[in-house]
Amino acid sequence: QVQLVESGGGSVQAGGSLRLSCAASTYTGSSNCVGWFRKAPGKQREGVAALHRGANSAYYADSMKGRFTASQDNAKTTVYLQMNSLKPEDTAMYYCAAKSGCLRWSRDTEYSYWGQGTQVTVSS
Repeated sequence: QVQLVESGGGSVQAGGSLRLSCAASTYTGSSNCVGWFRKAPGKQREGVAALHRGANSAYYADSMKGRFTASQDNAKTTVYLQMNSLKPEDTAMYYCAAKSGCLRWSRDTEYSYWGQGTQVTVSS
């Protein structure tokens, strides 16, 4: 069983930055891909980015490229999502999730483990 705990959410003005953290209780082959998702009121949950912890390869939704960066610490226990140039439409609950391999990383149904979420609010 893998436990994930997100932190780092908060309120920021448009154009600001936040760094989200996802602390994983363990690193196994079944959890070597950590994805970031977000869910805004009235919208479907969408994939934001993912990081393959073994290969240290990152993947992004087209709308996030250039603004968001996924990374990890050297111990591979924490995955980060650096969010820059935030916009009001980035307001959502952000979740991290883990699965084996990053193929089809944006499909939330493929993830076995989920964190509780952290709220990001961007004001104009």
